Amino acid sequence: MRGLYFEEFEVGRVYRHPFTRTVTESDNVLFTSLTMNTQPLHLDHEFAKGTIHGRPLFNSLFTLALVGGFHVLELTFGTTLGNLGYDKVEFPHPVFHGDTLRGETTILDKRESKSRTDSGIVWFEHRGYNQHDDLIMRCTRVGLMAKSPEHGGSNPAVQGDTTPVSEEQRA
Repeated sequence: MRGLYFEEFEVGRVYRHPFTRTVTESDNVLFTSLTMNTQPLHLDHEFAKGTIHGRPLFNSLFTLALVGGFHVLELTFGTTLGNLGYDKVEFPHPVFHGDTLRGETTILDKRESKSRTDSGIVWFEHRGYNQHDDLIMRCTRVGLMAKSPEHGGSNPAVQGDTTPVSEEQRA
């Protein structure tokens, strides 16, 4: 199984990813501790009681990483050559432990690479929602995507695998 090659991306297409994940207090504490983020809003229940949230808030970088990962198997598994940047990262609604998150991606734009003949550039908008369909995260990401071998691609990680995710899996 592989993600999409550059030429398979359709501008305007929306993908509702099939994965969901309930986030736990342990996820938040571990991620926050591993990244040396000492913000008590994420780690200290007594401190958090006195905030506008009344309880610990999930680390937003964990949220970005989790929602950013929902698309991988469906869209970029083995076909991405790297991230070129993130833009307009927003967290319009808080995330708390016990929330169940899901993601959607829209293909915003794409163009051939000006410096590499084996790849193209794709603009993605990734969105995360909680179990109440509240938008909890939105970002724009730019990725360098491999072209298929038939179109000059040379990514060795996917050269032997010609099986894309099926349309039923993408729906």
